[in-house]
Amino acid sequence: MVPELSGSGRPRKRFGQHFLNDHTVIERIVETLHPRPGEILCEIGPGRGALSDRLAICENELHLVEIDRDLVPRLRERYASQTNIHIHEQDALTLALEEIHPTGRVVLVGNLPYNISTALMIRLLAQRNRIDRMVFMVQKEVAVRLTASPGGKDYGRLTVMMKRVFESEFSFDVAPQAFTPAPKVWSSVVAFKPRPAPLGPAVAEEAFSALVRQAFSQRRKTLRNTLKGICSESVILEAGLDPKARPEQVSVEGFARLAALNEKDAEEV
Repeated sequence: MVPELSGSGRPRKRFGQHFLNDHTVIERIVETLHPRPGEILCEIGPGRGALSDRLAICENELHLVEIDRDLVPRLRERYASQTNIHIHEQDALTLALEEIHPTGRVVLVGNLPYNISTALMIRLLAQRNRIDRMVFMVQKEVAVRLTASPGGKDYGRLTVMMKRVFESEFSFDVAPQAFTPAPKVWSSVVAFKPRPAPLGPAVAEEAFSALVRQAFSQRRKTLRNTLKGICSESVILEAGLDPKARPEQVSVEGFARLAALNEKDAEEV
């Protein structure tokens, strides 16, 4: 039996902390994650250890990444007798998965602080070859964006960047009452699995990212206008896209075709 965490550890607003306290939600997260023997797990933002306690029962190697220096010593005390659990006092935005598992893939899970969820997702794109799968709880608004389809206001840069390399699946919603303190908004759990290969033709990551960022920087404008100066109308047409379309109307594959052709066009100039 894991000992009780000594001291509660006050939630810190600057870390966007809302500690999960609902055991039913915790069980559903673990069911969605479905840890298998031998897998290396990494929880981002363990907080007071509510989800960590349940993950510890699985007896996998478990890495806990926590930025709050007041919580870290309490977590170390809590899991002192469990040699399979490793505590990292670290900002998740600086996390290098190869340091956790140099030769294989890691299973990621966590109740992500609202204030870093988008930035963390973008950072994990570059480490997708180190990821087996991910199950994250995020603000519902972010979950809707992560799983959106082309054509709506929720479809944006984050959607395109993530969907190109990850399959995403909405799992379930979580009410504010499941947390301490209760946030003002609902949360959702989303599962991710790296695709065997990115959607669309091969293109340099920086070129794809830059084009998508520019396209959605003025999302009310047409492709012709928002990409003016970095992508010609002839390239847009060659990619099979309507220059008068708005970025939220373009599929992930469409952006990949456009970025690949634009990259080729730039090399030929």
